[in-house]
Amino acid sequence: MKKAENFDEELQELAIFAKVISHPARLAILQYLAEAKTCISGDITDYIPLSRTTVSQHLKELRDAGLIKGEIDGLKINYCLCDTEIAKFKAQFNLFFDKIEIGKIACDC
Repeated sequence: MKKAENFDEELQELAIFAKVISHPARLAILQYLAEAKTCISGDITDYIPLSRTTVSQHLKELRDAGLIKGEIDGLKINYCLCDTEIAKFKAQFNLFFDKIEIGKIACDC
């Protein structure tokens, strides 16, 4: 049994999601796709200062997490945000942080 299995499914899911978005390159890719407001079929490395191989690895992580879709169109792949998954994780994070009542924590940070 893995230690993560000691926690409820929702916390495990949030932790996996947090790990996926923990890299600035992945955040930059998500931000770029969101700002484009359309599917991107061009070379994302024109906008992200990393090599194609590195960007491809980050795209795979985002795709595996369900945050983006990548559909093959001839020789290119169209990348789009997966709105339903993003909305789901956003709602889960909001619920998680709503449970932590700010102002009731005795700390000078």
